[in-house]
Amino acid sequence: MTGPRQSELLAREAVRLAPGASEESALGRRVFVEGSGSVLTDLDGDQYIDLAAGTLTQSLGHCHPEVVAALTEQAGRLWNVHDFATADRAELCELLARLLPEQLDTYGFFSTGAEVVEAALRAVQAVADPGRNRIGALRHGFHGKTQGARMLVHWDIGNQAHAGNSILGYSPYCYRCPLELEYPSCGVRCASLVRRHITEKSNVSALVFEPVLGAAGVIVPPPGYWEQIADSARQNGVMLVADEVLTGGGRTGTFLASERFGVQPDLVALSKGMASGFPFAVLAGRAEVLRHPRAAGAGSTASTYANNPLGIAAAKATLQVVARDTLIENVRTLGALLDDRLAELKSRFEVLGDVRGLGLLHGLEFVRSRESREPAPEIARAVYLAALDLGLRTSLGGHIIRLAPPFTIDRALLEEGIALLGRALEQVTEAGR
Repeated sequence: MTGPRQSELLAREAVRLAPGASEESALGRRVFVEGSGSVLTDLDGDQYIDLAAGTLTQSLGHCHPEVVAALTEQAGRLWNVHDFATADRAELCELLARLLPEQLDTYGFFSTGAEVVEAALRAVQAVADPGRNRIGALRHGFHGKTQGARMLVHWDIGNQAHAGNSILGYSPYCYRCPLELEYPSCGVRCASLVRRHITEKSNVSALVFEPVLGAAGVIVPPPGYWEQIADSARQNGVMLVADEVLTGGGRTGTFLASERFGVQPDLVALSKGMASGFPFAVLAGRAEVLRHPRAAGAGSTASTYANNPLGIAAAKATLQVVARDTLIENVRTLGALLDDRLAELKSRFEVLGDVRGLGLLHGLEFVRSRESREPAPEIARAVYLAALDLGLRTSLGGHIIRLAPPFTIDRALLEEGIALLGRALEQVTEAGR
């Protein structure tokens, strides 16, 4: 339950604060005042294991001392000089070159995930051959709330339709296959349709995609999906633009989720975990794209907060720790544990229709029955709230709960968090009988 001090503060701000908060925030009604590692503390002094890692951002947990030190030092020296070179930028470029696949050798720095996706779209539009004026994307994809990002997935608001010039292909949502097929007998038909409608079309310049669809509920593609599409794109001159805003930086057990599927993108958008939740984003790409004369005009990678020294300092400190402490190996180890524990929960609770994930990114899909597979957002909300009251924070969206623990969480705390999730499931399912 929300404590008295939090309730008072929430009532005060509600007088002036515009509505439209996230579902988890509006429902959870907590005021967090401190974070350390994988633990949050609210205004009334209650603590929570944070298996949502901020907004799936805190690679190193909350307030990692080396990131705090880097930000504090930089804040005392310099905050913003537009996109002039600063002391750390060259070193960050060199660090990224060591961590990213070899073909991604050129970088632009931005402030948010949506901003870097828009920068990727500008680069594609600049270098595309005449006649290649369409862009492909996937159903259920999410690339941000700016207009270009919304147009990719035909996300209309109000009475305004903004389909733009994009063509939508089928995402690999096996649990709810839109073609009503079953893997593997389906022959990965969704991928062959993406090829037919997007990557084999002479008027398409690029396919923008999430290797693992995050906001849609951690949709993990089956073997054969990306292999088919990537090969077709290469053969037909369609650029591959990987939106790794959520997955990039190691969350799925490789620095890029694309690497898990053997995809070599031409451009990659990264943000959330790259600077431990500090606003920062990276556009990584092939030199022949980002250094192309049509893509490299004055101001093409500049904006008010792009290249800011604070973000660069936070990103450099974060990635140095990830590399030095071999945290991506830790993601794979803890991810295997998470796989096992969530499989146990699925075997115990019928309301869990599907559990899926890679590394330290998992989605739990709640249903009214396994036979009907009817989405059950009310059950997901009840489990989310029960877990919060028990001292566990997760990420709620519709009938999906996502888990994305910090890379630095220790095994015992992760086990405790999953045990609390199990208790929340018990409370909700027993109350519903």
